[in-house]
Amino acid sequence: MSDELAPHNVTVEEFKGNKILKIYKVDEEGNELEKYGTVVSFGLTKAKYILENIDHIKKFVETYSKD
Repeated sequence: MSDELAPHNVTVEEFKGNKILKIYKVDEEGNELEKYGTVVSFGLTKAKYILENIDHIKKFVETYSKD
């Protein structure tokens, strides 16, 4: 699947005093793209929801990636 995705990286940052997980696009040298670089970012509560529903997310990707 990652063959279809642009080069990216993952980091833990802080936003308003809370930890967030950030997935962002990078250039060939691994530097974050300035414009539209952040793909997604979320905190601990949303991360728990994602983990709780990871099978549904995988099925969603499998089902609709064929379109």
